[in-house]
Parts: sequence; C-alpha cells; structure tokens
Amino acid sequence: MTDADLPIIDAHHHFWDLGHDRYPWLEEHVIPFRYGDYASLRRHSYLVEDFRRDHGSHNVVKSIHMEAEWDPRDPVAETRWLHELHDRTGWPHACVGQAWFGREDIAGVLAGHAGFPLVRSVRQKPAAAKSPDAFVAGAPGSMADPAFRAGYGLLARHGLHYDLQTPWWHLGEAADLARDFPDTLIVLNHTGLPSDRSAAGMDGWREAMAAFAAQPNTAVKISGIGLPGQPWTPAAQSGVVLDTIRLFGPDRCMVASNFPVDSLCASYDEIFAGLKAITAGLPPADRRAVFHDTADRVYRPV
Repeated sequence: MTDADLPIIDAHHHFWDLGHDRYPWLEEHVIPFRYGDYASLRRHSYLVEDFRRDHGSHNVVKSIHMEAEWDPRDPVAETRWLHELHDRTGWPHACVGQAWFGREDIAGVLAGHAGFPLVRSVRQKPAAAKSPDAFVAGAPGSMADPAFRAGYGLLARHGLHYDLQTPWWHLGEAADLARDFPDTLIVLNHTGLPSDRSAAGMDGWREAMAAFAAQPNTAVKISGIGLPGQPWTPAAQSGVVLDTIRLFGPDRCMVASNFPVDSLCASYDEIFAGLKAITAGLPPADRRAVFHDTADRVYRPV
C-alpha cells in the first residue's frame, strides 16, 4: 500500500458555523491560547467543504468531530447541529460532545448526548495548573475533585468514554481516574501537550505518559503537537510521535489533525505527510492501526 492509499480516520477535528453567537471564544471574546494569536480562526466558518479542501489528496475516509466549545449553556445543541450536518453531507462520522461533570445538570446533558446515534464520548477540559511547579493535587475542578468524579461516574451508564485534554503534569490524576473507573475508556487528546521540548520537559512528559499508559483503559490521539513560531517537521516531531507509539502501542494510538486549529502551525498536508514520514519504518499493520484501525474501533464511525 502506498502512502497515498493509506486510509485515514481523522480522529479529532472541528466544524463551526460563525455568525450565530454559538462559540464564545470565536465570536465574543479572545482567550489566552497555547498557539498565540488565533485571529484567523475567528474570520470564517469551517465546514465540510473547507475540511475536504484541506485534507486534499490524503485518503481521509472518515472523521471524528470534537466539540468546539459551543456555548456551554446548551452543549447538546451542538450535537443536534452536527447530526443535521451529517444528514446533509455525510460528515462527520462520529461525535464527541461537550459536558461539565461538576454541573447540576450533568445527568441530563449526558442523557441528551447519548440520545444521538453519532455520539461516542464527551470532553471536559479539567482545571489545570499552568506549569508542573504549580500543580496542586485535588484542586477544585480537577480530576481528583469529588464533584468532577461524581459526574464522571455517570458516563458508564450511557456507554460513553471520556476525551481528556490536559497538560502532562496532570496525567497522574488521569491514571488514578482510569484505575478507579475501569469500565470507562479515557482518550488523551493532543499527545499530553508536550509544549516544553527541553530535556527536562521531555523527561517529565515521558514519565507522565508512561504512568497513564500503564492503565489498560487508556488511549491517545497523536495530534496538537505544533509549536508556536516553529515549522512542523518530521525532525521536530518524530521523538514525540514514536515515543507515544512505543508507550501505548499502535492499538491504542490514533492520528488526528485538530483542524482548523492546527492550521495556525502547519497545513494539513505538512502534518499528515510528516506523520507518514515519521511512521514509515513501522510494520504495515501497526501503521494502519495508528492511521485508521484504532479510531475505527474506539469511535465506531458510521
């Protein structure tokens, strides 16, 4: 199989339709952002035709939509809109909804998401410290917060898993969460956010990733690894990608674009051509798992 033929399930991307006051971070106010200035994302909607244009000649056969921080007052409305989009276009093929585990309405929100046939998972970004030195165990809103855990414990009754976005220094709490709720799969987003590429930073990231990967009900998306102001190249990213596959195994790894957000760092082609180059030495079955089969098993896209 040639690289051009390699089937891809893009396990994490976003659609948004601006002009309806649905996305506070895009339409109402600017927030601190790990990639810096994101003004270009605020100018235009990003819909199926834009995504298909961006993936170009890469053989993207299906995709998983990640909640795009829709107005949290009605998170299920995004899921409803995505199903309307799927009915018109065939995309996306599965969805991750927004949910806030500490809210009083969490039971209804989860039931609402679970009532739609494309929903497989939900995401909440738990409270996080800005650096390893600032980490406080059990902080309010964190994965060790009893209120968070009470809402999280409702996932299993709906057969939903959890998409987690958090810096690597919180992965000890994530490992504890996985251990304490063994029937719920946790999919780590954006490779644990290895933004500090110093030797010490990478050592900390690898240690945290290993502890999380030791829990069998965990998986990871290789995505979101761009660095502000630096080109996305195989040379810059190979260590992160190959270490992740080594720690989790190909059957728990899946690639994703995080588009259009990661267009701030690279083109779709730069990211996927780079991922193909980095993984060129893997056995074909392992490579297919990372690009297609793991996401197919975890998210069951239609």
